[in-house]
Amino acid sequence: MTETTRSERVRDMLRLAQPPFRRFLPGLIWGVLSAAAAVSLLAVSGWLIVSASIVDSLVPLSIAVVGVRFFAVTRAVTRYLERLSGHDAALRQLATTRSDMVRRLIPLSPAGLGATDRGQVLAALVDDVENLQNLPLRVVQPLAVSGVVALGAVGFLAFVSPPAALTLAVCLLVAAFAAVGLGWIFGSRAEAAVSARRAEVSAALVDYFGSLDVLLAFGAEAQARERIRVADAALRRVVSRASLAQAVAAGVVSLMAGAASVWALAAAAPGLDTGAIDAPWLAVAVLVPMVVFEVLGAVPIAAASWRSVRASAERIVDVLPERMPPELRPDAGQDAEVAGVPALVLRGATAHWPGGAAALTGVDLDLAPGERVLVSGASGAGKSSLAAALVGFLRVDGEYRIGDLDAAALSGPALRRIVGLCEQQPQLFDEDVRQNLLFARDTATDDELLAVLDRVGLAAWVRERGGLDARVGDRGALVSGGQAQRIALARALLRGFPVLVLDEPTAGVDPEASDALLRDLLQATGEQSVLLISHVAPPAGTVDRVVRIEGGRTV
Repeated sequence: MTETTRSERVRDMLRLAQPPFRRFLPGLIWGVLSAAAAVSLLAVSGWLIVSASIVDSLVPLSIAVVGVRFFAVTRAVTRYLERLSGHDAALRQLATTRSDMVRRLIPLSPAGLGATDRGQVLAALVDDVENLQNLPLRVVQPLAVSGVVALGAVGFLAFVSPPAALTLAVCLLVAAFAAVGLGWIFGSRAEAAVSARRAEVSAALVDYFGSLDVLLAFGAEAQARERIRVADAALRRVVSRASLAQAVAAGVVSLMAGAASVWALAAAAPGLDTGAIDAPWLAVAVLVPMVVFEVLGAVPIAAASWRSVRASAERIVDVLPERMPPELRPDAGQDAEVAGVPALVLRGATAHWPGGAAALTGVDLDLAPGERVLVSGASGAGKSSLAAALVGFLRVDGEYRIGDLDAAALSGPALRRIVGLCEQQPQLFDEDVRQNLLFARDTATDDELLAVLDRVGLAAWVRERGGLDARVGDRGALVSGGQAQRIALARALLRGFPVLVLDEPTAGVDPEASDALLRDLLQATGEQSVLLISHVAPPAGTVDRVVRIEGGRTV
């Protein structure tokens, strides 16, 4: 990927993170009104206090008293509406951004993500995408509000005291450039590195907890724990440096706020002798810079947030490939359906894993409606590659037909509605049995769920565990390998795939139990066509014929 192309993709990601203008505008308007009310509140309060000290009757000041109450209430209400509208727009756009990223990853899974660090992908999908919400909330909106209010305050002071307005304008410019510049000098690298260091901590934690049993078995748990400690220490260092930079920038803003008030007093005070300004308005000229600089305090924070948001966008772009590897099958295509159970035909089929040698180099296969075919072969012969090709994880060169349809013309989802896959290591979610089945068909009733569990031989086991509410644990940690395969098959049966591919269903199952498992799985499939991929011969009479693969081709 060239640097120009990468920059363009980063800009596209940032544009995606920014809410549409019509949705973003209400929060911006409420923010400007809230900040303007804060400036007005201090200005009216200062004018009222000084005026009350030099007049005999407070009756002429009643309008100012009402104004103080009005601006105080307005500030609180508009501040609430700003938060409500701004966060609503940002969070809605965050959901759009995250779903867009998932849509881009789906065609790459699983074949295109083989060399990807799961922790890095998780950090990009969760932490970095979530950090993008700071673009509208902590970058664009604060900068816009600060700019509008600063211009309005300078314009207002120009009518009260032109010298005070000039001093305020100069101090605002100096404070903005100094705060942003010093923040960049002291914290740019640290702020850009925070997302990367946080991702390293996430990756280390995911690897540790996901592989804890293996780490303990091979005595590598201490090294993995040390990796977490080192990553956490690095994160704390960059966060500390970034916090220091923000503190320096905030200090500069506070210093310039005081300087602006003192300078405004020095510039406007001579007007008392000439009559150009009276005491109440002099108080306004001195107090307004204080509250304007309170609003301006968001500028260095916005600059730091911008560096962090851009770093997150760059990390997301690095996780998402620039283009789909040519070895993968795109998801675009016809959204067609088939009636009944179709025949499946492969002729001269070849397929490659991304960046690797050919996985299939000439496969001929026929699967008649309702037929059960065993695909055998040594490890590495191409059996699992065949399964990945059949369900559209890999692009198939050659003829691949499902009934009267060309499989290459079908969309990925349409193909996977016809050909289902029970993987060698089925994915079970850390939910109960019910939810793990409802992923296949969320309208299924409990009776339907129990019926399909009975078909795969799990009904009695589920009742002993307390029913459909029984938990299966993270990645099926609370069930055996055979039970996990049966749950996966039940899910596939509930989905109703016309053609079902079973990839090594007896992997991780005791040899004594493998025959019973294979018999139950094949009997449960009913009228579906079944392609059984296994290095273990099934019980006699359970398959119609055997196809052998060697070196990526059928023999």
